[in-house]
Amino acid sequence: MAFSKDNRANTLNGLLFVALLAMAATYLAEFSFFKQLAISPLIIGIVIGMLYGNSLRHKFPNDWHAGILFSTKTLLRAGIVFYGFRLTFQHVVEVGMTGILLSSIIVVTTFVFGCWFGIKVLKLDRDTSILISAGSAICGAAAVLATEPVIKAEPYKTSIAVATVVVFGTMAMFIYPMLFQSGVLGLTEQAMGAYIGGTLHEVAHVVGAGASMSDDVANTAIIVKMLRVMLLAPFLLILSFWVASLCRKTNKANISLNTNSNSTNINTQGDNGTKTPITIPWFALGFIGIVGFNSFNLLPIEMVNNINQLDNFALTMAMTALGMETRFNKFKGVGFKPIYLASVLFAYLMVTGYFLSYYLVV
Repeated sequence: MAFSKDNRANTLNGLLFVALLAMAATYLAEFSFFKQLAISPLIIGIVIGMLYGNSLRHKFPNDWHAGILFSTKTLLRAGIVFYGFRLTFQHVVEVGMTGILLSSIIVVTTFVFGCWFGIKVLKLDRDTSILISAGSAICGAAAVLATEPVIKAEPYKTSIAVATVVVFGTMAMFIYPMLFQSGVLGLTEQAMGAYIGGTLHEVAHVVGAGASMSDDVANTAIIVKMLRVMLLAPFLLILSFWVASLCRKTNKANISLNTNSNSTNINTQGDNGTKTPITIPWFALGFIGIVGFNSFNLLPIEMVNNINQLDNFALTMAMTALGMETRFNKFKGVGFKPIYLASVLFAYLMVTGYFLSYYLVV
């Protein structure tokens, strides 16, 4: 156990070291260069973690490793739960059925298309395809982080997914305002806000792009984006059932293969009356609970803002720890397929989101 009597001190030392790197990421994020690019501390944290993990990692005491694991698991889940303080159910009412419909179509179709294109067309591994598709469909790095424990992906795959969604999200943050100001899109301010909120990856990208146009565009964009974020919880629940279903099919296929080979060592897990357990992401339910609690406005705004700042730091620690667990040698053989998938999803979001915004939003 990480906090047992024998391991408590080492775990705390590891956590403090991760926190130190996360503080450095938070400090760097305040530089105007990073602010203009809307690069959050989470992104800087994973870069710092990767640089450390691939250079000075051998100097990190092995006994402190429990602190890194705690950050990538428990702290990550807690961060996703308290991410709910950024939302209320009133946001849903503000945009009405049009915003809900647009957000739902974007999330569902982008994820399904991304998984199909990544796995079937590009022959990319399932986990990387899921992570990139989730990040593109919902809310960038936060969605990738929330999806990782559900599918039990390796840290380097999480790092790849985060990198791709951040790159294309940052590009979109500059492209969208230029398109809007040129007049080629022909969208009203409300429709443009829905377009931005429905298709940009990170919340920071949505804020940056919307603020560069007008307050009306920014407000609509943020609300629609928050709706996409709220879909994170049901998405994780459905994903957990889907993953469990795939595991059952794999087990049955293995049993059939072993039987046809007259093997005497048949692994009957998932058969003979037993079922593959479904891993329910309880932190997703906690996320919904926090959103519901926050909808009653029981806490002062200042306290909610403080909670959000602490939550952002917790997620920065989780990203930093994931970076520390990522090895560059794992990237060998991956090639450009993740970039191809992210670029295709970027184009899909731009085109699909435009037509949905044009025809659904008045």
